[in-house]
Parts: sequence; C-alpha cells; structure tokens
Amino acid sequence: MLIAGPDTRVVELRVHGVQGTTPQTLVDAVAAVDVAGDGLGRIVRPADRLRRPAPGPVLQTEGRPIPRVVEGYLWGGMTSGGVAKATWALLFPFSIANVAHWMLPPVPERNLPAHLLGIGLRSLLRVFALLLTALLVAQISVVSLDLLAAQCLRPGTACLTSIPTDVRTFPWFRTFLGLLPIIVVIAVMRRVSHVEWRIERKAIADAEEQEKQPASGLPGAHVATDPDTPALRSLHVVVSLAVTALIALGGPLKQLTATGGMGVAITVTWIVSLVLIGVSVLGVLLLDDPTGGAPHRGGRWLRAALGRKPRRLLMVFSVLLVLTTLGLQEQLPLRVPGADVTVQVVALLMAFVLVLFGLMLVPAALLARGTWKSLPRELRPWAGGWFSAPVLAIAGLLGGGFGAGVALPVRKALGDELRLPAGYEYITLLWGVAGALALLSTFAVASFTGAVRWRAFRKGKVWAREASLLHSGRMRDLRTATRAWWWARWERNHGHHMILIIASVLFVGAVLASVLRVQNVPLGPWTVFSAFGVFVLGLLAVSLLRAVYLAARQPESGRRLGIIADIAQFWPREAHPIVPPCYALKVVPELVARVQDHLRDPGTRVVLCGHSQGSLLVAVAAARLLEELSAHDRERIGLLTAGSQLQWAYPRAFPAVVPHASLARLAGGLDGRWRALCRGTDPLGGAVTTWRRQVFDGMLLGVGYREDGSEGALAPALRGPTGALVLGGDHWLPDPQRGPFPGRRWRSGVSAHSDYTSDPEWDRAVAIAAGLLQVDAPESPSLPFARKPETRSRDALGGS
Repeated sequence: MLIAGPDTRVVELRVHGVQGTTPQTLVDAVAAVDVAGDGLGRIVRPADRLRRPAPGPVLQTEGRPIPRVVEGYLWGGMTSGGVAKATWALLFPFSIANVAHWMLPPVPERNLPAHLLGIGLRSLLRVFALLLTALLVAQISVVSLDLLAAQCLRPGTACLTSIPTDVRTFPWFRTFLGLLPIIVVIAVMRRVSHVEWRIERKAIADAEEQEKQPASGLPGAHVATDPDTPALRSLHVVVSLAVTALIALGGPLKQLTATGGMGVAITVTWIVSLVLIGVSVLGVLLLDDPTGGAPHRGGRWLRAALGRKPRRLLMVFSVLLVLTTLGLQEQLPLRVPGADVTVQVVALLMAFVLVLFGLMLVPAALLARGTWKSLPRELRPWAGGWFSAPVLAIAGLLGGGFGAGVALPVRKALGDELRLPAGYEYITLLWGVAGALALLSTFAVASFTGAVRWRAFRKGKVWAREASLLHSGRMRDLRTATRAWWWARWERNHGHHMILIIASVLFVGAVLASVLRVQNVPLGPWTVFSAFGVFVLGLLAVSLLRAVYLAARQPESGRRLGIIADIAQFWPREAHPIVPPCYALKVVPELVARVQDHLRDPGTRVVLCGHSQGSLLVAVAAARLLEELSAHDRERIGLLTAGSQLQWAYPRAFPAVVPHASLARLAGGLDGRWRALCRGTDPLGGAVTTWRRQVFDGMLLGVGYREDGSEGALAPALRGPTGALVLGGDHWLPDPQRGPFPGRRWRSGVSAHSDYTSDPEWDRAVAIAAGLLQVDAPESPSLPFARKPETRSRDALGGS
C-alpha cells in the first residue's frame, strides 16, 4: 500500500446505471456543472453558488482527512430521449438477436471441434439476423403493398372513398404508394445503423491495435470495434431491397406471368432478386471467417469483395432493381400473393436455422463446460451455456409478432372486407396459445412462490441469516429486511427461469401453429385461441408504438425505455448491424482517458465507482487501465461497485465475455482495492467477490477472491463502524440503514437497488479502494446515533 503524502488527494469518478440520472444525483449535490465531455458523454462535478466546480467532502482516514474530488460520468443521453432514440424500441427484436451473439459459450483454446462449432454458431446467428430483417420487410409489404395498395385502393372498393377512381387507375400510382413505405422503412433502418458516437481517432486506433493482441483474460476484452459492421449493414439493406422486389414480382416460389418482352423482363428481374438474396446470405455466412483478418490468409478475397466500392455498387444495383420492379408494375393485381408466400418462407427458414443453431449449441456448451465445471452451481452459466438459443427464439417470435400485431389493427381500420394472408390466422393462433400458456405459467409460478414463502415463514425458517447479523438489536428493521431479502433472492435466483418460460410458451405456440399450417387444418376448434391471439398481438403493437410516442414527447418516458436499451446497447454490432450503437465503445475509452489525465498528478489516486450497469463499465475500464498503466500507476487506481450484477448475471449470461476467471484476474490485479457494496434487499445487485456465504457461531463466513487473485476460504467478516459486514471485498450494508447519524444524509426505509451513496460505508469503501485504509485496521469508533436503537429481545424473524 502506498503511503499517503501531504499532497495526496482522491478523485472519485462515478458512473451511473440504467435509466440514466441527473448530474446532481450522480455527484450527490444540490447543483452540478460540466467540466469535460462532448454533451453525450458528460463529466460533471458539484457546483457552488456561482456555478463553479467545487471540491467534494473530505475523505476521513485513520491518520488525517484527505481532499476528495467527486466527478460523475453521464452516459444516459446515448440511450434515451429524443425521437430517433425512441424509435429504437421498434428494433428491439434486432437488439435481442445481437445480444444472443454475446451469450455464446466460450471457445476453449486448442480445441478444433469447439473452434469449428464457434464459427458455425456465429455464422448461423448472422443468417438468422438477416432473415429477421427480411421478415420485417415482408410484413411491412403485407400492410402497404397488399392491404393498402392492392386491396384497399383498387378501383370499385368502398375503402378510402375520398380517393377518386381516376387517381386509383392512374398508371403506377398504386404500385408507387405500396412500395414507398417499404423504401422509407429500409432507409430509416440504414440511417439508424449509420449512427455512431463521436469517438476520438486515438481511441479507435487503440481499440483496433488491441484487437490484434492476444486476449488478456480480463473482463470485456472482446468488447471492441467490429470492422465487419459496414459490410453487414450493406448486406442487410441489399437483402431488404431484393425481398421488396421479389414480393412485388410474385414471391420466391412463383413469379408473375406476362407475355412477350414484359414476361422476359419480369423473369430476369425475379432471378436477379433471388441472386442478390443468395449473395447476401452467402456473405453473412462467410464474413465471420477468422482468417479474413490476416492479409495472407484465405479470407482476404472476401473482405476485398465487400469493400467500400463493391458495397456501393451493390446498393446502387439494388435500388435500380426496385425501380425496375416499379416500372414493370403499371397496375397491381387484386392481391399480392408474394407477400404471404415470402412471410411463410422466411419464417420457415428462420425456424430451420434456429433448430440447427440449438442443436449445434449443445456440443459447443458441453465442450466449454470444462471452463466452469469446477465452479459452484450458483456461479455456472445459465442453462449450461445454452442460454443463447431461447433468447434468439424470443427475438424471432417477437419480430414476427410485432409485424402481425401492426397488420391486424390496420386491416380493422381500413375495413373488415380486406383479407389478410392465410398464414396470419396461424400467427394469431401462435400468440393465442402462447398467451394462454403464459397466463397459466404466471398463475403456477405465483402460486408456487406464495406457497413456498408462506411455508418458510410459518415454520420460522430464516432465509437470510446475514440479515440477523446486520440488524442485531433492531427487531423492527430485521422484520422488514427479512422479507425484502427473501423477495430479492427469489428474483435473482429465478429471473432467468422466467426468460426460459417465456421462450418455452412461445416455442410451444409456434410448433402447434406450424403443424396446423403445414397440414392445412381448419382453425374452427381453435377460434378462441385465435381471438385471444389477436388481442395479444394488438396489445403488443400498441404498447410498443405508444412507448415510442411517449418517449418522443416526454423525455422521462424515454428514460424508462432505456432500462432495456441500456442493457442491449452495451454490446457491439456483431450479429445484427441495424441496432443502436454500442455506448461502451465510447464510454470506456473516455473513462480510461479521464483517469490517465488525473494520474498525471503524482499525488492523485482515482477510484472508479459504478452502480448497477455502470459497474460493468468501470470494471472494463479498470481492466484496460491495468493493461496500459505502469506498475506504480496501477497502485493508484481502485474500483468500487455498488448494486452490481458482476457475479449473479453477467458471468452467467455472457460466459465468454465476462467469465468468472476474468473477474478473479481483475481482483488480483487490483490487489485488494476492489470493493463491492451490496444489499441483500437488492433484487438487481448482489455480492461480487464472495460466494457460498454462511453464518456460523455468529460469524459470516464465505469463499471468494483473495488479494493475490487466488480463490479460497476467507477470514470471518469484520463489522464496520456503521454496522456493515465486510467479507473479502464485499461490504454488506444494513438495509434499512442504521442511524440516522448527525451530520450525514440519511435515507429511511428499504433502499434496495437505489441510493448507495447515502450509506456512510460508501466513504469507508472509497478510502479502502484508494489504498488509504486497511480493512483489518483497528476499528474506528462507531458513529453516534441520532436516535436510540431498539434493543428489545425478539426471535430471529422479528416476531414478538
């Protein structure tokens, strides 16, 4: 531990979690002012009455008070607020498919079967993402080209009578009107995929240089720029335009017929559309070839073929293809059969790819099992490393459901005499069966949970013995805390089970609907489920559209949308390019640069503090700093996480990116300067550096990371001056808080996942992370209480 000198100061750099926050809340001040940043990534400090940056409260250590500077990094503007960011909610299935790529199991080194399976799985993911884009375009075609242009606007119908017959019979009018919304949606998707955060060129160069280096084994080592994103983006746009032309020309199975030169032109255009689709599918299959990164290896020709000029030629050729299709369709037929056929063919291909992906994922997970089989069960990946498959299934079924959910109310608004494709009846059956199963599953889960909880408390079973230590002598708080601990533990242990249940009910509905569709079974006996499916799909579509509308009109609502977006947008565009940009590629380099600027002062020590999702950002930033800093400067950085998911969620959902071993290496590199604040009442955060905790003879014991990076049994937890229990690197906070303490802000009631800075243990953890205080130092005198704690004797559950 470095000895503090007379010029020592601590910079506390805070990073918030999901949903964003205000600058004042982040730095815990009544006013805040920007001191750096570009508007999207803002660095703020507390401000005085003249709006000037002010120092933070001094940090009390054993010897003397140490000056402290509190800074906060705000990144919420990248994921919430504004019309453009609100529309990203409609692309949520694309984001889920992209997240599924990062959930793949790790590939063991020097294992050829696992290596080949990894290439195959990544390729299938990209093909599935391409088909998901094609499905969206086909479903929009059903609405605009078939329902609106072909059926509603054909001459002689009672639909939209304000449009005169002369206009309806005008050459190319209906075709143009039907193709226009599709082209607009494709243009918007392309525009969204071009959105990038402004990042310094040096940061980009450093990231590209880092990709050439062998993996460091630290958290987030694979989260770097993806050079294949422009090529993927172009292939998705090309396949979208080609599918649009193919639908207008009759569909993938049968083209429109005509005589003479018109028939030849239709045939040639139809074949060219199929060729472009095949080229796009082949491109996404081969683009993940790992040999393409080396100029002398076999992938060189593929990257050259998908360079900037070839991509532009493909785009221009695809646009000309759609214009040619428009010219060939002087008048639309009474129906557009290609829309229904294309939706069904794309859905069938997606089902085939998904089944193949799930089958290949089984041996890949088994081969990767050696990397986690020695871990306790509560630390192993969810579903044995197979969790990517159900997440991908949810992405596909949500994508199909949203398109059908939009088509049903549009048909209702235009007129009941219009006819949707026959396949849509089976889509409503899918969601009707899934909705009914979801209701039954919800009732079963709620009943089982209630019965288990009632039985546990009736028999006096203490589910959280740690709470009895934290609230010793405070029976009223113990009674409140015990129930909150139970619910929080249930949510952490079974949250991923709910995702599996959602995937299962959707899968059962999809299988049933597919079997009935293939056999052309009439839906007479299933009418009730189809009617319920119409309601569920309508609710899905209306909810998403309403969320986008509110997010565009009300920034606070847009921030609520960021709960899901913040998690999905952490990951770079690997599987699907038409997703919001990865904010981690901007936040992490800027955090690293800010820390390096502070470390130029030899007396400065920096503690990176992250709450919830921010804990992942600061952990990745700390890992980058350990790689780049000298040994002396590494001793001047510390890490503080609060309400973090770095144990119970990220290593289990993303075992290849944030594995358990990488966290152990990070803990060893920080040499005891990684502190984690946790509450048992927090359903979203938990312990980070310890596990297998138990209470024995009035002591809290457990296994965790040691200062040297090894793992093993830890010394019994020590009680801090404010009642917190410190086990290894974890600081277990009493919730409700002890106190109130004179001169300190106090929060009453159960805080759960919020307001960790209000606990006085925060300052002590910052001092330890800064290397200014030892955990096992002689205990400081306890802070005085402003009210007398309750000491009446009661049983462990708080009963009288």
